[in-house]
Amino acid sequence: MTHTCRNCKRTFTSKLELELHRDTCSDAQLFCGKCGERFAERRATRDGWHYECPSDECDGAGIGEDLRRVRDAITVSR
Repeated sequence: MTHTCRNCKRTFTSKLELELHRDTCSDAQLFCGKCGERFAERRATRDGWHYECPSDECDGAGIGEDLRRVRDAITVSR
């Protein structure tokens, strides 16, 4: 079974490979703290000022509120 990144469309042979890729995918710049979805910034805005989660089932909005940049959210556990 293949697993495909929804952001950049690359395919992987295992779910683990896909999850590791998602941490560095350049097209997955934002994530929603409400639903956990990752997506490109361009999918979250129409005017460049207001940002909303592109998922139909989610009402997350605002960079720094519900939406965060992936690079700011990845933490290293020890």
